[in-house]
Amino acid sequence: MPGATILGCEGFALLPDERQFFREADPWGFILFARNIETPEQIRRLTDDLRDAVGREAPVLIDQEGGRVQRLRAPHWAEWLPPLEQMSRAGTDAVRSMWLRYRLIAAELRDVGIDANCAPLADIAGPATHPFLRNRCYGEDVTTVTAASRAVADGLLEGGVLPVLKHIPGHGRATVDSHLSLPTVTAPLEELETTDFAVFRALKDLPMAMTAHIVFPALDGERPATCSPIVMQTIRQDMGFCNLIMSDDISMQALAGSLEERSRLAIAAGCDVILHCNGKRAEMVEVVTASGRMEGITVERGERALAARHAPDAADRPALRAELDRLLAEPVSG
Repeated sequence: MPGATILGCEGFALLPDERQFFREADPWGFILFARNIETPEQIRRLTDDLRDAVGREAPVLIDQEGGRVQRLRAPHWAEWLPPLEQMSRAGTDAVRSMWLRYRLIAAELRDVGIDANCAPLADIAGPATHPFLRNRCYGEDVTTVTAASRAVADGLLEGGVLPVLKHIPGHGRATVDSHLSLPTVTAPLEELETTDFAVFRALKDLPMAMTAHIVFPALDGERPATCSPIVMQTIRQDMGFCNLIMSDDISMQALAGSLEERSRLAIAAGCDVILHCNGKRAEMVEVVTASGRMEGITVERGERALAARHAPDAADRPALRAELDRLLAEPVSG
């Protein structure tokens, strides 16, 4: 069985020693970042080489939300508005505009061998949402965020790209950046159930989700969601999300302890796979060792996720782009 990890690589090309490491570690999937992106031809070679290293069609993920968080950029790829700005600009056509956007993004990703995208971002924005997250959100209420998230997921799936729902069970109330410190959300459970959690419950059928590194004292005042059996039980049972759950980047500073300890706790809590992003070998060895191999129900969840991956549906990309530009009133570059 594959390792219970999703790993990054160091640069534009897979080095011989990296290839050997990945062959032995056998991660379930890979993730690309800006350090791995140069040209379309280069990415196609890299994604082919990553899959060849593990001897199977492993998923290759990326964060291509658009706006501040997008790894593929001009001049080879489109530049996208921040999601919250696009939702505002498109007005009554906002949900349609998000489907168009992510159907086009899916086409760009599949062109270079990337078949999973860390979107939709189903966190609800609020007045205190930290700036690192706020303009990445789709709206400020359950109905808007749910509809836009569904459109994003549908656009990706129709383009042959697996959506990764994030950040379960909800990151929008965080007032600090979890890349740097651990947020605590003090809202009562009754309020969370009817707001933040409600969006994720409505999207429980999506094939994959990514955790939030956040403490919810209403559920568990000691451990962040990623490492909390109580929060994971809430996600699985109360929200009904029964598909693959990956951690957010296990090396983020929101989490305490060694990478070995973080990975072990996250797996024990109920994460199916551990995400490690920076491509540093010593760290990856630690994470791979602690995470172990996928087994039992985790294997089934991984297989269900991959079964949702299919060849893209036919699409007239110029026509879709023209429609999106009309909805946004002024063209987006690219």
